[in-house]
Amino acid sequence: MARASNPIGTTAMWVRDHLGGLWRDEDFAIWYPRNGRPGLSPAQLATVCVLQFLLNLSDRQAAEAVRCRIDFKYALAMELDDPGFHHSVLTDFRDRLCEDDRADELLSLALERIRAAGLVTERGRQRTDSTQVLAAAGELTRLELVLEAVRAALEESARCAPAVLDELVDADWAKRYGRPVRLASQPSHPAARLKQAGADAYRLLDRLPPTARGPRVETLRQIIVQNFLFDTRGGLRPRTDKDGQPRGALRIVSPYDIEARRAIRGDTRWSGYLVHVTETCDSDDSVHLITDVATTSPTRDSQALPGIHKRLHARRLLPAEHLVDGGYTSAALLDRSARDHQIQLVGPVKASGSWQEKQQTGFTREAFSIDFEHRRVTCPNGETSERWFEPPAMAPYTVVRFAARQCDPCPDRSLCARGTSARTVNFLPRHLHELQARNRTDQHNPQWQRRYAARSGVEGTICEFVNGHRARRGRYHGVAKTHVQHVLTAIAINLERLAIHAPPAADHPRSLTAFQLYLDARGLTWESWWRQGK
Repeated sequence: MARASNPIGTTAMWVRDHLGGLWRDEDFAIWYPRNGRPGLSPAQLATVCVLQFLLNLSDRQAAEAVRCRIDFKYALAMELDDPGFHHSVLTDFRDRLCEDDRADELLSLALERIRAAGLVTERGRQRTDSTQVLAAAGELTRLELVLEAVRAALEESARCAPAVLDELVDADWAKRYGRPVRLASQPSHPAARLKQAGADAYRLLDRLPPTARGPRVETLRQIIVQNFLFDTRGGLRPRTDKDGQPRGALRIVSPYDIEARRAIRGDTRWSGYLVHVTETCDSDDSVHLITDVATTSPTRDSQALPGIHKRLHARRLLPAEHLVDGGYTSAALLDRSARDHQIQLVGPVKASGSWQEKQQTGFTREAFSIDFEHRRVTCPNGETSERWFEPPAMAPYTVVRFAARQCDPCPDRSLCARGTSARTVNFLPRHLHELQARNRTDQHNPQWQRRYAARSGVEGTICEFVNGHRARRGRYHGVAKTHVQHVLTAIAINLERLAIHAPPAADHPRSLTAFQLYLDARGLTWESWWRQGK
């Protein structure tokens, strides 16, 4: 019946036809206790979650598709009269995926099935890029943040210790915190309301005993510490710029998602996370499959690279050549990738931050000749350095300084040093310095540029990820649940690409009826389809 209603097939049907399903119930045995009531098939639930993100369905819509869509029943090996399950089961299963590294294990199991089918191999070529992910929690001003944090703490206290609130909450509190905070773009008396909210929070924290403090109360305490301080008279007042503000990597932006952070990259500002997507790119005619997804706080891209290589190694999908942009590269990472995993990291190492490099004038570090054997550096005018400092003086850099008597009479001093100090040259240890210099030289090689040009293809995958499957904004609160969303989206993209590039299934037309054979025997034409000729 599925074949009759879907002759070409669907992505859900392709999974069962070509892979025999992505998972087995035995793959999830350690996730469940041995005793207790039998649960639903975890392999079926995982498949439903992937199809849900493939089609951008809500939990209710996914549960309805399991009940009503024949291709879903075909993919899940369910009987036609199977009523399915309640939509809340999907929430429980995602919560189970959030524990430990189970989301990554789910992706590893799916890639193992795909690798066993010969659709992805190790030691090919892969590429990685990142993009911003907006947190599910909305943007809040400081006044909204404090008010909503107090309200969340009151909700938690009303459930856990309602007796504590009896002598604290009055009609004014009910008016301020009785409903979710919704402020206009220019609320009235914002400074006075912020100070009042801080005073209310302090009274609530002071009254609650440690045994009655849950996660929302602890979040309120952290928000008050970050946004308020005590003045010299012992009064609580909001922090100002002169008092110092916590860095974006530490500042809480929502009481409902304490892991989301505010970040700035160039002209882009957002509150949320980063997602790093790695895919294969062996050739233009091959299917490019996502092999790793990492969801992190907004940090440097280079900090995510070791974890990417570690997970690819565990999946036996390490590339021989890894194409990345300048955010992932450094001399140390080039060396570490080659040494630990035999990966050639292809990407531009950033230029030094010296004023000579920025202004493209004067003598940069490359203009100096470094003699590692005799521990000296020679400047463009032939002067030799006198002092050589190795780590840990300015680890990991080696520092070489010239004397003032060498630099002061030099006619090119304005191109080399500023102020009254003599020239100082910093560089990495010898093997890293040579690796860095070789990389910067290769960037001008047309052959290297053609090979690196393949990296830009990952931008299309990022676009498909965030626009085609709505991954730009997180569906759930917290980095763990957001990572589950990204893993399920990555598996869905892989299945969609494999199904599109799969060879068409063999057509098995119906056999001719006795009357059709009679007509053919006498050379009489007949319409093979009822719409033919209309």
